[in-house]
Amino acid sequence: MMSRPAVHPVDASSMTNDAAAAAAAAVVPRVRMKDVQGMAGTPGGLFLRLCQFAFAVISLCVMATTSDFPSVTAFSYLVAAVSLQSLWSLLLAIADVYALLVRRSFRNAGLVGLFTIGDGITSTLTFAAACASAGITVLIGNDLDKCSVNHCKRFMSATAMAFLSWFAVSPSFFLNFWSLASQ
Repeated sequence: MMSRPAVHPVDASSMTNDAAAAAAAAVVPRVRMKDVQGMAGTPGGLFLRLCQFAFAVISLCVMATTSDFPSVTAFSYLVAAVSLQSLWSLLLAIADVYALLVRRSFRNAGLVGLFTIGDGITSTLTFAAACASAGITVLIGNDLDKCSVNHCKRFMSATAMAFLSWFAVSPSFFLNFWSLASQ
């Protein structure tokens, strides 16, 4: 004896138009997460990107106007980190402007993953460079008492702008990570 399948295929041509319409109406569309302001492709995301870019460029310009920043490795690292941060933020700000102009948000998991990884790397580099520069600034200013011969105020300003840039990139990273995890 041979067993027979319990479910038999139904020929789609045998369904009437009314039955097909009822079957299509029964399909529930997939519910997507609402766009939270700050995610890529939203006005809040564009604002965060522009803040990241502005703070990174200010930090870069202030540090580059001092003549003795290359003599300290931490300050050179800060210049490199905020340069990368400013380029990354500018590129993603352009992508956010495009997404806003075409009225689409970023739903592609690969693209959101790229944004998340890029934000994670640049935020880590910027934070590490700001911490190292802050340590050297405290060393020069408080421990060695050599602010009179160095550009302590400029070093402190550039370090503060780097911290503000990191502070602006952190919500972007966490919101992109959350968006990636919820897909």
